[in-house]
Amino acid sequence: MVIKPMVRNNICLNAHPAGCAKSVERQIEYAKKNLKAENNSPKLVLVIGCSVGYGLASRICAGFGYGAATVGLSFENEPSEKRTGTPGFYNNQAFDKEAQKAGLVSISLNGDAFSDDTKTKTIEAVKEAASKAGLPAKIDLIVYSIASPVRTDPKDGVMYRSAIKPIGAAFSGKTLNMMDGTFSPTEVEPATEEEILNTVKVMGGEDWELWMDALDKGGLLGSQTRTVAYTYIGPESSWAIYKNGTIGKAKEDLERACRDINKKFSGKINGAWVSVNKALVTRSSAVIPTIPLYITCLFKIMKEMGLHEGCIEQIARLYRDCLYTSDGKVPVDSENRVRIDDWEMRDDIQKAVMDKMKIVTTENVFAETDIAGFKHDFMEAHGFDVAGVDYDSEV
Repeated sequence: MVIKPMVRNNICLNAHPAGCAKSVERQIEYAKKNLKAENNSPKLVLVIGCSVGYGLASRICAGFGYGAATVGLSFENEPSEKRTGTPGFYNNQAFDKEAQKAGLVSISLNGDAFSDDTKTKTIEAVKEAASKAGLPAKIDLIVYSIASPVRTDPKDGVMYRSAIKPIGAAFSGKTLNMMDGTFSPTEVEPATEEEILNTVKVMGGEDWELWMDALDKGGLLGSQTRTVAYTYIGPESSWAIYKNGTIGKAKEDLERACRDINKKFSGKINGAWVSVNKALVTRSSAVIPTIPLYITCLFKIMKEMGLHEGCIEQIARLYRDCLYTSDGKVPVDSENRVRIDDWEMRDDIQKAVMDKMKIVTTENVFAETDIAGFKHDFMEAHGFDVAGVDYDSEV
């Protein structure tokens, strides 16, 4: 069939397998050129949430940048006669294909990361990968990069659903439709206590802790084990809906979990960190109020300054300059967080972005912002608008 993008309300409902594969290949080439295996580089890596965005980039950098054996876990829909698979399904296929060609050990699992059964299967897969690679069954790096709207607690079987809402007061603002450049007013009612708790339950750090406990019981943690989870803070202009909202509460819990992991496994693992990453186009960021406008202005400024990074560039810098430095030390801020949002949050960049956001209108949005770049990144995340792909061909 010939696959064309189906976009509704800033949500893409399908994916293109050839485009996804080409995008993965491009990221692989970047990782190979910008990372080099050293004595302290990770050799056995587990990526929980490996199929898109930062998780996919984390696996690519580990495998093709450092030559590590990787196990990746994600929850994807396979294609059917009537619809395509999810982008992550095709990304995982492409990664495994390229890994096999390069002689790298890779095992991709499809399952619910929150379930005990999946954790058990993943532990066995890690041991299998270590055996195939001729490595000790001790994980060097565990990346926790889950982005899910729902979570079923394995302890009580209750399904919790997250909510992107402000806390305490309603949020009013305008959101940008990346497809046509139009603005529309948006108002979001404040979250209830139940919605706050549910969001923390889904997007907080509890499951990260459960993974560390399970991997420990499986005998896979060692003195070289490092683990990292990803978060975002962003500018003060977005705090009402993000940092000070339900998502922010969940991210606070993620940092709490990081502290607790370091305490619990002190002397047993090398350490746990939360990495604060840059704002990028993801399947979720496209639908959070005000975020598309901010990102389009940010991209415009950072590209003009030659400082723009996508997922693969961010993670390559995280590995090279933070997690695996020549002296083995991990640079952190006062809260023990790794900051690869440092370029985004520079005073000069933030001032330029805020100034630009004030003057953007429907009439000048294409000239004053990088809405074209935002749209491209969004479409590419689903395998569309990728250079070198014939979208009129049957697949």
